[in-house]
Amino acid sequence: MKRSIRLLLLAFAAVAAACGPRERTLVLLSTNDMHAKIRQFPRLASAVEACRDTAQLVVLVDAGDRWTGNAYVDLAPTPGMPMLALMNHLGYDVATLGNHEFDHGQAFLGRMIDSMSFRVVAANVLSDTCTFPQLPPYTILDEDGIRIGFVGVVTNYEGPGHPAGNEESFRGLRFPDPQQLAERYAAELRPQCDLLVLVSHMGDDRDAELLARGTQFDLVIGGHTHKEIDTLIGGTLLTQTGKDLRNVGVTTVRFRGRKIAGIDYRIVPLADYAPDPDFQREVERYYGNEQLNSPVGEFREAANKWGVANWMADAVADEADAQIGFYHIGGVRLDSIPAGGVSTALVYDLEPFGTRIATMKMTPAQLRRMILSKYNDEENRKEAHRVDLVSTTPYVIVTDARDEALDVEFPRLQEGRSYRIAMSDYIFNNYRDLEYEDGAVTDDAVAQTLLEELQDDSPVRPDNLPRQKVRVRN
Repeated sequence: MKRSIRLLLLAFAAVAAACGPRERTLVLLSTNDMHAKIRQFPRLASAVEACRDTAQLVVLVDAGDRWTGNAYVDLAPTPGMPMLALMNHLGYDVATLGNHEFDHGQAFLGRMIDSMSFRVVAANVLSDTCTFPQLPPYTILDEDGIRIGFVGVVTNYEGPGHPAGNEESFRGLRFPDPQQLAERYAAELRPQCDLLVLVSHMGDDRDAELLARGTQFDLVIGGHTHKEIDTLIGGTLLTQTGKDLRNVGVTTVRFRGRKIAGIDYRIVPLADYAPDPDFQREVERYYGNEQLNSPVGEFREAANKWGVANWMADAVADEADAQIGFYHIGGVRLDSIPAGGVSTALVYDLEPFGTRIATMKMTPAQLRRMILSKYNDEENRKEAHRVDLVSTTPYVIVTDARDEALDVEFPRLQEGRSYRIAMSDYIFNNYRDLEYEDGAVTDDAVAQTLLEELQDDSPVRPDNLPRQKVRVRN
């Protein structure tokens, strides 16, 4: 009798297991801050295709900044279109906007969104203009009965009040607080979704702030700060893949029925994949521009990041007949320039923004205030607590033990004297606490200035030593 009961219980257990919810696996492949690095796209295609061949359910997501950073994309007949064509071909599903999506203005972006075959979500971009259609704050995908909600947000911290960039690019748009909008739509979507994802271009520090307050999101696919992030905050997975399409993020979510049974994340280097031949041929066509490929000058020696930044500061000062030149380190888009020929494409990779030179008169006291304000900036943290302003004149930022800037020492400047200054129009238009006389933005483009410097002064011998330093006061 006991044996019969045991057999009956085992039979019931087997039936219950057979009737229980089946386990399924969803893989979210993610990219962020690709910055038009289409040379990497054939490797991404191989990685995505390999995943689709083996996984049950695959969704491809991008967290913004798809263009600006590659002349073959940025100077295409329709700027940015090579990137979108590759993304459409690969079959992206969902994306949000980054700050660089606005580089060509909101009207241009409005037209480009029509060319995106994937869904674009942006909860905190509100439009009052017909040239930029209002985007949905979120979308829900149904993958084999699993409902995945995606909320999109973009930074508004650097403007302030909008993403980093020129003011005219954002005219007619409003960018309310991205964290508040993320929370609002998370509460609205949670009952409708089995997996809730925030696709964020706020930066990992702002994402962490949001998660520390408690959130209903299961996953954050982040961008903007160009870091490799794999961490858990308050039970929510926070991720980011770095920049320039060096990696792809792989988030694996196991479901039992429609309940999450487990979730994990890996950053996978794309160097491990051979390029997909079809995508490789497509990319090579974009690179067949002889005008961009031809060298216009040369560097006698390799330039490191400081050498490149110093060269740019020197060039804007020389072009404007200024006594002092400044350039912001965030506008220096290459970490190095090798010795040898320098092509037009490389110059536009270095300066892809159409930046112009601004001139004005400033005293050392006014320069000091500008530098201190930028170093201590708590709003635009991405550009704070570092040497952000590279200059032709040496200076030392003096900080306390908490890394708060207290003073700036100018060993070669005379206090009270007014100097003619040249800088990028990004500094001129966006930096706080900027005081000057006779300030104006000129018609001189930085990229064209650099090309002329190469033509006139080759071979260029870079100054690879930092002229600016930070010292902690004893």
